[in-house]
Amino acid sequence: MAPGPLALALLVLLAPADPSPPAEEARSSNGGGGGPDDRSFVAEYFVQGAQKLSFYSWYANARLFRFRVPEDTVQLRWLLQASQGRGPDCGSTNVTVHFRHGAPPVINPLGTQFPANTSVRLAYNLTTTLATLVQNTTFVNVTGPAAGDWFMVAHLPKAAGKIEVKGISTPCTYSFQPDMFVLRVIDSLILEPDTPAQQTIAQPARPLHAKIFVPSYSAALHFELGGCKVNTSSPCALRVTLGSATLPSRSQKVLNCSGDCSGVLASPPWEKWLPITVESLSGPGTSISFQLKASFTVCKPDRASSFLSFYHSLNRSQEAPLPGGSPNATLLTGAGAAHNPLGQSSRCLRNQPVIREDLDVVSLHFRVLGDVGVPVQAEPPALLLFNLNSGMDSGGTLVLNLALNQTGWSLGNASVWACLSASSPVLSVNATRGCHTAFSQGYPLNVSTSSPDATLIIPYPETANWFLSLQLLCPEGVGECDKAKAQVSVVTLLSPCFDNCGTYGQCSLLGRSYPYAGCSCKAGWSGWSCTEDTKAQPVGTQILATLLLTLSNLFFLPAIAVALYHYHLVEASVYTFNMFFSTFYHACDQPGIAVMCIMDYDTLQFCDFFGSVVSIWVTVLCMARLEKTLKYVLCVLGTLFIAMSLQLDRRGVWNMMGPCLVALLIMIAAWVHRGVTRRDCYPPSWKRWAFFLCPGITLAVVAIMVYAFIQTKENYFYTHSIWHILVASSVAFLLPPGDKLQNPWDWSRKLLCRYQICKNDREELYAVT
Repeated sequence: MAPGPLALALLVLLAPADPSPPAEEARSSNGGGGGPDDRSFVAEYFVQGAQKLSFYSWYANARLFRFRVPEDTVQLRWLLQASQGRGPDCGSTNVTVHFRHGAPPVINPLGTQFPANTSVRLAYNLTTTLATLVQNTTFVNVTGPAAGDWFMVAHLPKAAGKIEVKGISTPCTYSFQPDMFVLRVIDSLILEPDTPAQQTIAQPARPLHAKIFVPSYSAALHFELGGCKVNTSSPCALRVTLGSATLPSRSQKVLNCSGDCSGVLASPPWEKWLPITVESLSGPGTSISFQLKASFTVCKPDRASSFLSFYHSLNRSQEAPLPGGSPNATLLTGAGAAHNPLGQSSRCLRNQPVIREDLDVVSLHFRVLGDVGVPVQAEPPALLLFNLNSGMDSGGTLVLNLALNQTGWSLGNASVWACLSASSPVLSVNATRGCHTAFSQGYPLNVSTSSPDATLIIPYPETANWFLSLQLLCPEGVGECDKAKAQVSVVTLLSPCFDNCGTYGQCSLLGRSYPYAGCSCKAGWSGWSCTEDTKAQPVGTQILATLLLTLSNLFFLPAIAVALYHYHLVEASVYTFNMFFSTFYHACDQPGIAVMCIMDYDTLQFCDFFGSVVSIWVTVLCMARLEKTLKYVLCVLGTLFIAMSLQLDRRGVWNMMGPCLVALLIMIAAWVHRGVTRRDCYPPSWKRWAFFLCPGITLAVVAIMVYAFIQTKENYFYTHSIWHILVASSVAFLLPPGDKLQNPWDWSRKLLCRYQICKNDREELYAVT
């Protein structure tokens, strides 16, 4: 009997950890001395379907998985399962998995560049080796994980760059499936501000799990552990962990207490539960009693965040109306509704109202209400809130621009210091001018008279409320700042891709259930936003590639001339169609700036593929020398089936080669029938074989070899041009001669002459009588 879901979850949670843990934060733990069978815990498991892995060339090749970790989770374990197929091309390879909390991981497997002014914090990753015919299973453990969305992406190594012809080669298939198992505590101690809580831990026992809600406008959290008593002679040894674990940063604060101890968290995360874990470090049989107490320092804004103040700010902003109207606009205060928890309070910030406008998927615009800029002074700092907490905003790029208004303002030697942080703001500048909150590092910026502009780019910003703190800094002290005045223009937006991936990139919206965007680079450009030009094609190379791919189609002109000379009007028309659309398809398909599209790209591509296959179809049928009525019927029917086949799968090799093989079978059957009837080889002339058929067949075979086995992304523009030349030349050699009773170029006289004398031409020229 197969184990039930709960039993399976317990088995995985109790399974031994990976012998090489991925990080200090990702370690094996069963939540203390008590196991998962303790009634204070609930085990849950989450499964996602397997996805096919791809070799990496840009972010779309990575497979994204999203998990929601519940509140009060004390242990998380991922079961990562990677497997491969049994094809002949399968071999040992590596699978890389990236993890991040709150947003899709920022990765850089190719080691390319990011745009200037981009703050890059790469996600934690691990790499496992997938051997032949072996399924790889890896455990990743995180103790005390942060609640909310966790993202992971998996991919194979760098792509080789070879253009695989679908149907000829059978690439190996690799799949990846992650499962998540969590252990959740259901009896967490809830601490009240300024209210002591007496607790006891007996060893061996599970740790004490507590939590406290951090309201808005909390400048600091003061934690105290006192009255520590032990029932034995052992010392009072406790370890207190504040906060939740994320990867890769050590986001938790740990206090090792030998007796009474205390700690202060500056700028704790607002509007969130803060977990607190207390573990006993004493020996077995030890019982420790202690008292927990937490309090807040409250930071009140110097003006009320009321509807009336919003109304006045909105009236002042009417001179600059919001783009696109305001149906999707949301007014935001500095930090939401004010709370008044117990504790000390001081007016230490100024709220600046901000309006959020949703423009499109992963596209937002934040507008600062009020004056043209934000007035900045030494004390208190100005605070702006950017709400990216909808759960669907982390798949784009956050761009922040600061511009110092130097007209009518006296800044002197002072500068404007700015700090952008998630979950909580930085409310004071210490001696080192650090931009960090209780558990995370912020993003500092600085503008001054010598450098009046600053830009910050954050790919895939974390799902949270983001805060921007602005404050004056003076090199000679606060007294100098009393005379200084500054006004800063703040422009903040969230776009799918920075600068729309530039000239040589295309921004694509990825994902189905969760939208996120990525840049696909062209013409040798690379990087997160297609800004790295180390391998970029020069403009001259781009023009040369366009000319080769387009002008090589002119080699169809000899084939068209031969077809007209021998009175093959249908074939000549098809070759002309193929030459025209192949020329303009490749003119539109170029990755660089040498591009010209006369119609929709998809239409040009279909016509190019369609014309190529029909050209081969009518050429082979013409070589079969069938009776005219049968030949035209087959031409029409084959053309219709080719159109249907290409509509089903445009790049499937058998959808293209199938009609060609059918035509070859028809031709071979017709030639064999004539040879048997005449009791001679057909075609009978050795000159026809030596000077036309053999060269034509050789050119066609070489063209197929180049197309199927030599063509890569790097050499595409000249190998595909060689394909055009070889195929067009082979057609000129393979076309059969016209009827003996038909004069060359006779089609032109028939088109121009109105009256004709009827001839009784015989359809079969080589019939035996």
